Amino acid sequence: MDSAADFKNNFVSHKGFNLIRGTHDLEEVDAIYNYDIRDSDVFVVTYPKSGTIWMQQILRLIEAKGDMTSEELNFDQVPWIELPGKGKKFEEAPSPRMRVTHLPYHLMPRALSQKKGKVIYVARNPKDVLVSYYHFHKFATMLETPKDFNHFFERFIRGDVYGNSWFDHLKTWYSHEDHMQLFFITYEEMIQDLLTSVRRISTFLGKDLTDAQLAHVVTLSTFQNMRVIPQANYEMVPDDLLNHHNGTFMRKGTIGDWKNHFTVAQSEAFDRVFQKEMKDFPVSFVWDIRDVVQVTV
Repeated sequence: MDSAADFKNNFVSHKGFNLIRGTHDLEEVDAIYNYDIRDSDVFVVTYPKSGTIWMQQILRLIEAKGDMTSEELNFDQVPWIELPGKGKKFEEAPSPRMRVTHLPYHLMPRALSQKKGKVIYVARNPKDVLVSYYHFHKFATMLETPKDFNHFFERFIRGDVYGNSWFDHLKTWYSHEDHMQLFFITYEEMIQDLLTSVRRISTFLGKDLTDAQLAHVVTLSTFQNMRVIPQANYEMVPDDLLNHHNGTFMRKGTIGDWKNHFTVAQSEAFDRVFQKEMKDFPVSFVWDIRDVVQVTV
């Protein structure tokens, strides 16, 4: 099992949430709570490895009505709100201000609970999240390299990772759906029928796109196309943040890869935790790509 010292070297616990040491500034994170929010602001909230950069691409394209001619990178057009130096830029940015975040509900702007701005929460089945997060740790230089999959499995179950407990993150945000303008969608829904998902997101955002524009958004937001789009694939991120020799940000983008990593015992143990934590949760998850009938444009 990883030592407590290993954990503390990578994270700092702040108000019950693990932030990445050397990456997040505590004062700047605290300032987010008091941000002035405009009705046009859009926040995509995810637990890590749950479709964040996918939503960056979709939001960018919906706003541009399917136009991808701008060379600006997605993480500049739709940046993380919690990264250092982003506060002043957020305050000065023109509308609509679109941001992504992994932060928990209690660290986000309090004005969201007054139904200012809009929140899109993307959830992904946690077994696939765990596997994707494990591989991400191998090439994200701000995170420690896992000793092996077994150790990372235990840490994820305990919530000893950036993002803390997947279960708590999801349930806390979902429990406030009546207090804010929140749109909830799953990663698996998007894989199954991306066109319908994009249309629903556009409607939630009040964007009126033609069928041709929607189709263009979908085409440019498929996993295969995003992998070769420089603005979207994160290959332009500096090596001091992501060691591109050790992996790729866009690895598989599928459902059920957990079956290639979990032992039977691990799967059963995870199922027991899931059933305990999510017994009253009203949303179900797809665990295997074979259970999905994919719809194409």
